Amino acid sequence: MTLPATMSGVYLTRHGGPEALEWREDIPVPRPGPGEVLVRVRAAGVNNTDINTREGWYAAEVTGATGETGEGVAAGGWSGALRFPLIQGGDLCGEVVARGDGVTTPALGARVTCPINIPRPTDDTPVGFVALGSEIDGAFAEYCLMKADDLHDVTDAPLSDVEIAAIPCGFGTAMGLLDRAGVKAGQQVLITGASGNVGLAAVQLAAKMGAQVTGIAAPTKAATVREEGAAEVIARDTPLPQDHYHAVIDLVGGPGFAALIDALRPGGHYAVAGAIAGPMIHADLRRIYLRDVTIHGCTYQAPRVFARLMDMVRAGEVRPRISTTYPLRDIARAQADFQTKAHAGKLVLLPPETDT
Repeated sequence: MTLPATMSGVYLTRHGGPEALEWREDIPVPRPGPGEVLVRVRAAGVNNTDINTREGWYAAEVTGATGETGEGVAAGGWSGALRFPLIQGGDLCGEVVARGDGVTTPALGARVTCPINIPRPTDDTPVGFVALGSEIDGAFAEYCLMKADDLHDVTDAPLSDVEIAAIPCGFGTAMGLLDRAGVKAGQQVLITGASGNVGLAAVQLAAKMGAQVTGIAAPTKAATVREEGAAEVIARDTPLPQDHYHAVIDLVGGPGFAALIDALRPGGHYAVAGAIAGPMIHADLRRIYLRDVTIHGCTYQAPRVFARLMDMVRAGEVRPRISTTYPLRDIARAQADFQTKAHAGKLVLLPPETDT
C-alpha cells in the first residue's frame, strides 16, 4: 500500500490533566527501518498506566493515590523524564502494513499485538524493558512503528479487534502476577481490585489455572467478579482471615497492605503491580520474615509469559469483558469515564475509519 505522509492521533504535550492531550491531524507517519514494521492501529485500550504517565504519578515526590498527583511534576515517567510530544497507548491491536529490510514475519496484513512492557533484558539489567506509549510511541494514533520481533500474530484468534486491544495491559499484567506468585491448581488466591481490568483478568486466569479465587470488590460489582470465576467476593475493608491464602495478587496497595500480608499463610507469595490506593505502605517486617513470605514486584515480564498468554488467546481460552468504545479523538472523555471506576469492563479507543 502507499503510505500517507501524515496521520491523525493524540499527542501528550506535557504532564498534567486532560488538557495535556492534543488531537492532531498532521503527525508524520513513520517509515519502518531494518527489523521494523509499521502497524495500522485498529483499536487501543484505555488503562491506568497511560493516565498515570500523563499525570506524572510515577514521580518519586508523588505519594498519594492515583488521581492525586497535583501540579509541577517534571520527571513523571516510570523511568524518569519523558520526551514530549509523546504518543501514548500501551494496548495495541493492529495490522501490519509495511515492513523494513530483513523482516519476514509477521506477514503483511497480519493482525498483531504486543506486551505493554516490552522486554529489553541485558547482562547489566536482566529485568530491563521499554513501555509502549512511554519510552516509545504507542497506539493512540492511526499508525504505530514497532520492532518486528516484539509483535505477536493473532490473526486467527477468535476475538474481535476491540477484544484483542483489551488483552495486553490487563491480561498481560495479570499473567505476570500469577506467574511470579507461582499460582497453581488447588491454591487459595486473594485478588484485590478484582473488578478492575487487571483484577478481572487475574480472576479469570487464576480460575482457569484451577485456583480457588476470592476477589475483593464493591458489592455492586460482585456478580461480575463471580462471572469471571471467583468462588467468593468480599467487600473492601472486610476483615481478612489470617494465615489463609497461598497467594495475594495486589493491585491496590495503600493502607490495606499489612492485612494482606497477615492473610497469607506461612510461605505465601504477595505479588503487586499497582497502588491505586497509594504507594506508601506500613507493615510489621516480622510478619514477613518470620513467616517466610515472598514479595514480588511485578512489572518486567519474561517473554515466555506473554507468549503463553498469546497461545491461550489464539486457542480462545480467554475473553476480556468490553464495556464501551470511543472514537480516538474522544480520549479525554474515555479517560474521565475510566477514572470514575463505574465500568466493569474495558474501555477501548477506535482510530478514524474504524470508529464506527
